[in-house]
Amino acid sequence: MESSSAPSRPRARDLGVVIGSGTPGPRNAITDVPGVRVGHTTVRRPPDVHSGVTAVVPDPVGPRTPLPAGVFSGNGYGKLIGTTQLTELGALETPVLLTSTLSAFRVADALVGWMLRRPGCEEVRSLNPVVGECNDGFLSDIRARPVHEDHVRAALDSAAGGSVAEGCVGAGTGTVALGFKAGVGTASRTPEAGGRRRTVGVLVQANFGGTLRVLGRTLTPGSLGVVGADSAGPVADAGSCMIVVATDAPLDARQLTRVARRAVFALARTGAAYSHGSGDYAVAFATRPGGAPVADADLNPLFEAVLDAVEEAVLNSLLAAVTTTGLDGRTAPALPAESLVRALFDRPAPGAWTTGD
Repeated sequence: MESSSAPSRPRARDLGVVIGSGTPGPRNAITDVPGVRVGHTTVRRPPDVHSGVTAVVPDPVGPRTPLPAGVFSGNGYGKLIGTTQLTELGALETPVLLTSTLSAFRVADALVGWMLRRPGCEEVRSLNPVVGECNDGFLSDIRARPVHEDHVRAALDSAAGGSVAEGCVGAGTGTVALGFKAGVGTASRTPEAGGRRRTVGVLVQANFGGTLRVLGRTLTPGSLGVVGADSAGPVADAGSCMIVVATDAPLDARQLTRVARRAVFALARTGAAYSHGSGDYAVAFATRPGGAPVADADLNPLFEAVLDAVEEAVLNSLLAAVTTTGLDGRTAPALPAESLVRALFDRPAPGAWTTGD
């Protein structure tokens, strides 16, 4: 088990890559939404294991204090545990955890155990854990199911506000997207909706196929100077993407389902292939369930905020990740920041960013 820290790498805005016209929150992260914390546990045993778990923890959340929530499946080839009750009741009872495909069931069991020990859960007899996953089997020995209860508890107990570690951490340790090493990414926006300033934050676990697009430019590892990388990657059907959306806007479950739908739509902007075997899901929840919901006619700024934040979070997940060699010597290359800036703007990157090896 490793700490949640990751090597310092540029984010999209550090390089002058600005998605949309909306204003990010102070950290440009899902933790800009008041009461939302994030924790990671990274499980790495080179060369064969590159995996982990990420916890998105809204306070308070529990079976006695559920939050309104919605879920959308863009392509349902995945193991999003807890989805049927989430769809039926529109209520989130637990933190949202992300991990590796074959570890998802252990993670769900560990989440139930952690919740049952929480204050106020002494008499709980039914609980709906929500756990999403991506297949990290290209770089990691997925059959080993390396994520255990202690890893889950560590991610939940260490969850904090503030800046969020991105890239090769937690559930993103072994993921690959759009031809490059990917991982966890996050972003936020502060739109005005219903006459008040709101905050929308997203966190992605990026692991999907397709061809990267940034600011309308199609980019491949080969076009960015990564020698021999275009043919050396996981098959597209081994992918997936999990998106978690949080907002402090007073939305009901129906409206949050509409928000979740836009989050999955946003993947198309990044070049997602939505292939047969890709599980593309979004879970959206609101941290302020009280008060009248925002009118449907006022939702457009929130929709736009989600579209922009997801696109930026995916790009942040790629930029934060580092080149990783894993199971059977397979290598996923980092997205080279310097080459990206030259391709987009025909100028050197600001700062002294390396290629991310």
